[in-house]
Amino acid sequence: MGRRTDGGILRGSGRRVIRRGASRRSGALAIAALLALVGSVALAPANAAETRAGFDPADYPTWAQVQQAQADEKAASAMVDQLNAQIAALQVQLEETQRVAKEKGEKYAAAQEAYDQAAFTAQQLQDQADAAQAEADQAKRDSARSLAELGRSGNSDLTATLLSQSGSADSLLYRLGAAGRVTERSSDVFARAVQLQKSAQALTDQADAAAAILEDLEAKAQAAFEEAKAAADAVAADLAAQQSAMDEMQAQLAVLTQKRQATEADFQAGQRAAYEAGVVSLDGWAKPAAGCITDNFGMRYHPIYGVWKLHSGVDIGAGYDQPIYAAHSGVVIYAGWFSDLGYYVKIDHGGGMVSGYGHIREGGLRVSTGQWVDAGQVIAKVGSTGGSTGPHLHYMMYSNGNLIDPVPYMADHGVRIGC
Repeated sequence: MGRRTDGGILRGSGRRVIRRGASRRSGALAIAALLALVGSVALAPANAAETRAGFDPADYPTWAQVQQAQADEKAASAMVDQLNAQIAALQVQLEETQRVAKEKGEKYAAAQEAYDQAAFTAQQLQDQADAAQAEADQAKRDSARSLAELGRSGNSDLTATLLSQSGSADSLLYRLGAAGRVTERSSDVFARAVQLQKSAQALTDQADAAAAILEDLEAKAQAAFEEAKAAADAVAADLAAQQSAMDEMQAQLAVLTQKRQATEADFQAGQRAAYEAGVVSLDGWAKPAAGCITDNFGMRYHPIYGVWKLHSGVDIGAGYDQPIYAAHSGVVIYAGWFSDLGYYVKIDHGGGMVSGYGHIREGGLRVSTGQWVDAGQVIAKVGSTGGSTGPHLHYMMYSNGNLIDPVPYMADHGVRIGC
């Protein structure tokens, strides 16, 4: 938790670690996590030791709460990105299953059309077989009558045999013909009857076989189509569920974004109400002291020593005993006397960035070596110790061990040094 020393504004620790869960498998889990984030931005009061008259820090959020609101929004945005990726993957899968279902549907339609055509043909064959059977039966009856007449003229036993055993009529006809006991007309009529019977049976067999094969093909095509359709329907349902989750997630993200924006605005309003300097930007940097720039970074003619030498920082004309604020959160790596800079504080902010604060008044140190400080926390009081011609803050910055001009760097991070 942030803390305040000597009039500083309560800030978040800066050491907060935002832990994100593993990738969600469903929109429902993502929504549940997001709902836990919504409403997590609460406005807790600061605990100021020094504030302006009429200013109540409890009316404004702390820097830690700003960081939490930013983290909540970022986590929700990550969930939205994850859902978008899941939806994109499902859409690809849906397109593939729909393509397969369409192919199966084409095959099903072709099989159905072939079946319908074959069924029609088979019915025609059956009709032809029925007609042939009827004609064969009539031919048998005609032959039987002819043989009966023949029997009455000389062989009554033969007539009885033909009427009772019509299935063996062809063999009897052959024997009678060979013996010359039937006329040529009777032989032709019965032979036609036998041929018609065979044709009728052949047509019936063809029709039955065709129908059985086509029914099997139709069943397989139908099964394949139903399988593909079920897969497509399942993916479509999953996609609809994910899209519904995305819609809700987007709505919740909008709420978090609004909360983050409101928290940031309220925080900065509170900072402006409390102090002109020490206001923490949305990048987490703060103006180290109030006042105009009285000397810039770079080579200059030293006002005391009368030589040209590097001016290692920027001088801010703050009044004596005015607060000096930590420009960014970090660890104090030095706090004490530092020759020409008088009493001096040096802070390591991590990432190769280090800041320094010189000419602090006697007894003005408010931090010690090894101490963690937050952005905007009061670390010292303005003085004129060391090689100084009057009260001011000598503010300096290092990047990866090299001195840099603090003014453009701070400007890039939302802080304007000077009047």
